[in-house]
Amino acid sequence: MSSVAVRVAGETLLLLPQKALYWPHEKMLVIADIHFGKAAAFRALGVPVPRGTTTENLAGLDALVEAHGARHIAFLGDFLHARAAHASATQQAMLAWRERRRDLQLTLVRGNHDRHAGDPAAALGIDLVDEPHALGPFAFCHHPDLATPGYALAGHIHPVYVLATRFDALRLPCFVVGQDRMILPSFGAFTGGHAIRPEPGDSIYVTSGDAVHCVR
Repeated sequence: MSSVAVRVAGETLLLLPQKALYWPHEKMLVIADIHFGKAAAFRALGVPVPRGTTTENLAGLDALVEAHGARHIAFLGDFLHARAAHASATQQAMLAWRERRRDLQLTLVRGNHDRHAGDPAAALGIDLVDEPHALGPFAFCHHPDLATPGYALAGHIHPVYVLATRFDALRLPCFVVGQDRMILPSFGAFTGGHAIRPEPGDSIYVTSGDAVHCVR
């Protein structure tokens, strides 16, 4: 799979096809909007949606940790989707994953869904912080419109970019790289996306799942 390196705030960051960011200097994966338990929340409301999204999300994290040798994962908010994410099956899967990954440092920057869902189980061993969370030249956020002391890394929007021809259109998850902030695509399975209109100075990098491409 083909990633793209970008230089922001004096640091090199890798935009990964799997809709995640990697900061090599810190051996850190940055994940936005994983929304654990979203499918369970819909099923609790009687909506027939597929099972297995928690397993899919955890497998995705495992693959990235192994591929890059990550030691730290920072979650940019919306770790849990709703209170239904505390359901037994979801929690058991997450705790089993954590037992296998006790060497990883985990940090969660609380997002709007986290405030409604409640904090993750203490047994997951996640450091919980509020936005903006400063580390090096970066401000780790959930919301991309905060005034921050450093270059903001944020999520919340679930950005997708529409590639259109006269006859067809394709919506692809994207990274929005601006002068003062970067918005990451939603990592979670079953989370959808919001078509964005770039602001002046924004670069857009779409991911096909296999490669990242700059389209603007």
